Amino acid sequence: MAGRHSRTRIFSSPAGIAATAAVGVALAVGGTVGAVQLTSGSGQSGQATLDLTPTTAPASLAPSSPTASPSASASPSGTASPSASRSPQAASRAKARTESPKPRPTAKKTTAAAKVLESGSCGASFYSDGQLTANGESFNPNELTAAHKTLPFNTKVRVTNPSSGKSVVVRINDRGPFIDGRCLDLSRAAFATIASTDVGALTVRYEVLG
Repeated sequence: MAGRHSRTRIFSSPAGIAATAAVGVALAVGGTVGAVQLTSGSGQSGQATLDLTPTTAPASLAPSSPTASPSASASPSGTASPSASRSPQAASRAKARTESPKPRPTAKKTTAAAKVLESGSCGASFYSDGQLTANGESFNPNELTAAHKTLPFNTKVRVTNPSSGKSVVVRINDRGPFIDGRCLDLSRAAFATIASTDVGALTVRYEVLG
């Protein structure tokens, strides 16, 4: 408002008082507040004095800007469904699964080289006939056995043909041969391993094994 002024009106009837109240309501709705003072005149009965003093509407009555409506909260993010994970153990088992044992490579057994107790060279022959050996066994020409004059029974002897390098290990189970220059009489199978039986006899190298 540019200035402030005051107006005073006097109503002397009930109808005027009601009109005055209506004016006050109208002023309040229009944005101004009027101070209505009803005073009874000392000299005039039934008269009321109305003081209309327009004042600036208090800031509290100013139409406040509409408050922003609460922002729509973000929709709750969908909770990811628990991913299926494989349990280390089956549900029907109480014990944890263990890996199947891996096969271990089998260590190769190495046979210790037989110790050579005696060695030399002599003549060897073979025989295929006989019923019993000197130690009481039945002679079998297909077994790798031999006869020696003095070696203990069951002694192992390696016999090698120096011409071909072929060798065979025989077991002593008989006595012989009783021919000069020969120290071993081999079974037919043992002799055939190192030479042809057509030879009949040959010089061999022998090694007594312990």
